[in-house]
Order: sequence, then C-alpha cells, then structure tokens
Amino acid sequence: MRTLKLLWIALGIVTTLAVFFSYKAVKPHSESGLQGYVCLSTGQPLDFHCKQCALVSNSGQMLGARKGREIDQSDCVVRMNNAPTLGYEDDVGSKTSLRVISHTSVPLLLRNETHFFRQEADTVYVVWGPERNMRQDGKGRVYNALVKVTEKYPDSHIYMLTREKMLECDGIFQNETGKDRIKSGSFLSTGFFTMILALGMCDSIQVYGMINDNYCSRANHNVVPYHYYENGRLDECQMYRAHEKAARGGHRFITEKAIFAKWATRKNLTFSNPSWADSNTV
Repeated sequence: MRTLKLLWIALGIVTTLAVFFSYKAVKPHSESGLQGYVCLSTGQPLDFHCKQCALVSNSGQMLGARKGREIDQSDCVVRMNNAPTLGYEDDVGSKTSLRVISHTSVPLLLRNETHFFRQEADTVYVVWGPERNMRQDGKGRVYNALVKVTEKYPDSHIYMLTREKMLECDGIFQNETGKDRIKSGSFLSTGFFTMILALGMCDSIQVYGMINDNYCSRANHNVVPYHYYENGRLDECQMYRAHEKAARGGHRFITEKAIFAKWATRKNLTFSNPSWADSNTV
C-alpha cells in the first residue's frame, strides 16, 4: 500500500513538472512582431498589423448606432471581452479580428467556448491579467485555464501580455498622469490595454462608442447602459463616477479617457458615436 502511494506521488510530481516545463517558456523567440504579446502555444510574439482598425466599445452608446456595416468595412475590427455581435449586427457589426480579454472575463468566454474558440477560430485573443493569475508555475489559475483551451482547440490563437508589458503599461499611465497606478489603488481597464495594443498594430484607429472625459459632466448627456448587451444596476456615467472615486480596486475610466484625448492630438486616432471632434479636451 505504501509503495502504491509513493508511485502515485511520483506520478503527480512528474506530471506537474511536465506541464511546468512545457508552458513555462512562453517567451518570444523571434524579434519580429509586437513584443510583449506572446502566443501560449508557440511562444511567438503577436504578428498582427492593420492599416485601418475599428475599435468597438462595449458601451451602451452603441445601441441604435447602426454603424455595423461601416465597422465591418474596416481592415480589422477590435472588440473587448465577451461583447456579442449576434443580435447586434446592425449597430456593432459582425466581424471580429481580435479581442482583448480581461483575466476576469476568461470564465465568461469559457461558458461559450465552442462559439469563441471553434466557430470564431480565426479571431485572435489577447489576455491580460495580474501575475497571480497569469503565472506559469502551475499556480496561475487563469493561465492554466487558457492552456487547457489551447489543448482542446489547437486552432485557437491565444496570446497573453508578458509581465514586462504589464509593467510598461503601468509606466505609461504614470507618465501621463503623474500617479503611481498601484499606490492610487486602481487597475488599468481592458480599454486601456486595448488602446495600447491598437496603437502598436494599426496605422489608423476609428473608435466607436467611447465617451470622452467630460461627457458625464454635461447636463444633456445620454443615459445609456454601461454595456450595450446587458442592463446593470448602474448606467454608464454612474459606473464611471463610482470607479473614478473608488479608494481601491476601481478603474480610472475618466482619467484614461483624458489620456486618450491627448493621444488623439498626435496620433491617427479618432472617435465617433459620440464624436470627440467638438470636445474641448481634444
């Protein structure tokens, strides 16, 4: 009995080490492509370039927008998390080239994994998350789940931000705001990571459905759901204000939009539905 128990322990150790060494080296071994975004299955950096990108927000601003055809005519369409297109094609289009996924949204994709990783196998998925969830030593809960997806759906294209890229994004936020992201008690949003990636891979970017930093302070602003595909307890502006004021664990949505407005003055970056052209922040 003791011998059998020792054999099972040894087998467990060998299996753990095999997984560890198979996926621990998820580091780019090529100088081409976008550094900081690494394929889980090959270790290659993301090689993705588009002339004209449509970046589609998850905002309720997209309800009734009827921008679907225009969006689908773009060279590449970038979406976030699990935002659906089915049933919303007239407003947000049906084409998806790449999705940026938060570690917290990975379980939402797994609930409909056949759709995302088989029916939309051509879509590239770029996942961001903190070290505790993305670590590659067998203890990264989200990383482990993604490894299983790549094994079950070998044709899927799943990438993750490296730890260095995550730190770089923190540095960008601090350079633009003068605030240390960690000390401020906030987390960068999926929208922030998406914008950073889009600026690196797209020659020009048309953003749909994203409000600017002073939108919610206007007396006549439209009251819309935070997401176009679900009705939550808080509307968009209520959610933005709650996060902006949160002492810990919030996203600084309004601050991030002020950063985007600055970038729009020196990059090929425009916003529509609503337009930022008449905003005094640009």
